[in-house]
Amino acid sequence: MNPRFRNAQLEAWNPFHHLSSLREEIDRLFDQPLNVFSEPQQFALGSGWPTVDLYEDRDKLVVKVEVPGMKKEDIDISLQDGVLAITGERKAEEKYENAETHRSERFVGRFQRALSLPVPVQADKSNANYQDGVLTITLSKAEEAKPKQIQVQAE
Repeated sequence: MNPRFRNAQLEAWNPFHHLSSLREEIDRLFDQPLNVFSEPQQFALGSGWPTVDLYEDRDKLVVKVEVPGMKKEDIDISLQDGVLAITGERKAEEKYENAETHRSERFVGRFQRALSLPVPVQADKSNANYQDGVLTITLSKAEEAKPKQIQVQAE
């Protein structure tokens, strides 16, 4: 027997192995923003930026939105038909004269996030605060959305 083939191990041939790798690569490409190659980078309306957390307790909903580097005047919040809309625009900074850009990953442009709220809220008893790049929106639940205590009666 030829010594070259003595230690060779037989592997089962899988005709779909390469297709699986191709699918993973295509999925990876589509997980990135489509405009990843443009300068400056921007997110289209309705994308996943800025990032949002939504919390609920007994009396209120709290929405935290990360929008660093923005001015509060550049952020708009509206509430209509159970949908909270947060819109704004992060403006591009000045370009440096006689400088070459090696990397530009900070996103600029208009954004919009629309969140369907899980319970009815009272817009007139809600507020928003912007501090250290985090917008915190506190929405007071409508009375019908708050849990009610039911007393057990003995007969």
